[in-house]
Amino acid sequence: MTISRNLLLPALVLIVGFCAAPVMAQKVPGYVSAAINDAKRPDADKDADAYRAPAASVAFSKAKPGDQVLELLGIGGYYTRILSKVVGPKGHVYTTIPPALKDNPKFADTEKAIVADPAYSNVSIEVQPTGAPSAPVPVDMVWTSDNYHDLHNPGPVGAEDINAFNKAVFAALKPGGIFFVIDHKGAPGTGVTQTGSLHRVDPQAVKDEVQKAGFVFEGESDALRRPNEDYTAHSTFKDEQFIFRFRKPK
Repeated sequence: MTISRNLLLPALVLIVGFCAAPVMAQKVPGYVSAAINDAKRPDADKDADAYRAPAASVAFSKAKPGDQVLELLGIGGYYTRILSKVVGPKGHVYTTIPPALKDNPKFADTEKAIVADPAYSNVSIEVQPTGAPSAPVPVDMVWTSDNYHDLHNPGPVGAEDINAFNKAVFAALKPGGIFFVIDHKGAPGTGVTQTGSLHRVDPQAVKDEVQKAGFVFEGESDALRRPNEDYTAHSTFKDEQFIFRFRKPK
């Protein structure tokens, strides 16, 4: 019996796609799932999970129980709570607030409430200039989500000297530590020209700046890739974002 080529090819494509799917799928560790299902997380955060993809993002970051994490500008606490539960009682999350904003309700109250909650006793606040990140101990990970672009802008969340900032991140990490960056994606070729106007940044510009400090680029996740993104619109959490993982050489 002769099988039509027109029937065979779609079948082969379906078989190959089915076999490849488990390889392409991202495995989410149980401790990440448990952190996201934490009953103490606010409903607003849980509602945002649909478009912020925390399971895929945290799994890709390689954050794990026992890690010491320096979270830069964890304003709003969305990832602060998740990271707290991921690293667990043997780990710690140091979340930063610029000195000029330490008494600003919009920027500091949520983080202060998290620190005061016994459920998140492994979280502490570091009041420090944004451009000079540090932690009391060498950390396994430095985490920044949706605010790397702000480092290029004037004001209390700006870094003034981006090269010095990335070198400080490098110094804060243990050998082999991870610098994890999520941010609003700008159109290719725009560099850092839209960090103030649209709060977007060209991923290649970030990659170049971070690697200049000595980091090795390990890869990226497409969990926050959006079809038909409008790169001329002001960023929101529902827009396209890039997710990069860099590592400090051992």
